Amino acid sequence: MIMPTDTLSTTFAALADPTRRAILKKLTKGEQTVSDLASPFKMTLPAISKHLKVLANAGLIERGRDAQWRPCKLRAAPLKTAANWIEQYRQFWEERLDRLEEYLKNLQAKEKENDPAN
Repeated sequence: MIMPTDTLSTTFAALADPTRRAILKKLTKGEQTVSDLASPFKMTLPAISKHLKVLANAGLIERGRDAQWRPCKLRAAPLKTAANWIEQYRQFWEERLDRLEEYLKNLQAKEKENDPAN
């Protein structure tokens, strides 16, 4: 499997998994240990650790070490980059839909003008 090399692709690849998205959501409440992050999931700690590694490689989390604890915290910068990229397309589609709305209004106005019942 070829792994994406650009930051945006790596971010979206990490976000593609619902478990990783749930982990990120938990981290919005603050720093948490691997055990804390694993608690709601029916999977092993090594499986959670693999998800955390993907998130860390994408720059979405930062993993620390505090004695035997491995606290994780959210790093939102890659999410901001992804949101900015998506925003460009939201604006594109809004402009398209605005033009479609205007076209439909003009079409309806012409239909009313050509309606013999008026």
